[in-house]
Amino acid sequence: MKLYDLTHPISPAMPVFPGMEPPEIEPTSSVQECGYLEHKMTMFTHTGTHMDAPAHIIGGAKTLDQLPIDQFFGSAFLLALNPPDKRSIEMEMLSPHQKTIQKVDFLLLDTGWAKHWGTPQYFSGYPVLSLEAAAWLGSRKLKGVGMDMISADDIDSRTLPVHRVLLENECVIIENLTNLESLPGDRFDFSCFPIKLMNADGSPVRAVAFAR
Repeated sequence: MKLYDLTHPISPAMPVFPGMEPPEIEPTSSVQECGYLEHKMTMFTHTGTHMDAPAHIIGGAKTLDQLPIDQFFGSAFLLALNPPDKRSIEMEMLSPHQKTIQKVDFLLLDTGWAKHWGTPQYFSGYPVLSLEAAAWLGSRKLKGVGMDMISADDIDSRTLPVHRVLLENECVIIENLTNLESLPGDRFDFSCFPIKLMNADGSPVRAVAFAR
């Protein structure tokens, strides 16, 4: 079995969602002065490769710590849309893979957008699921949908319809995946364990694929 890291590193210089502040990571002690090295870290819950909880969008819905631990591990299918033909990922692109998607726990969307990480282009023009496609995925009772873009909705969306239709079905959303093109096939196991924060509307994750 080989492991593939699908996670962007966290650093003060990393891209963040427009309007958010980048992480602050500062040393609070050193081996020379204190005998140990430690840092203080301040960042938003939706930083880097991260997961959205149902509570992120839906009032009174579950936070990440209220979901079972097996929500964050399972079988996955990689849908390669790289490069994307359209701004919208339509149902017709999912239809040929319906039987496979119905058998797995996670769908990961590889649009190739991660190549724009660190550039202004990363924040706009990326493809998103159509509402019909998102609704169909939500009805499949998937554990999660992951993608290599900064958001499941357009950057300027205020209603966040794709977020809403997935999260209403307790299908978590994993955003800012990377390295998807390195995977040797389209079927593998996948983990995306969040930090166990109380009342977590979201959390950075270490997303990993396990390929045999």
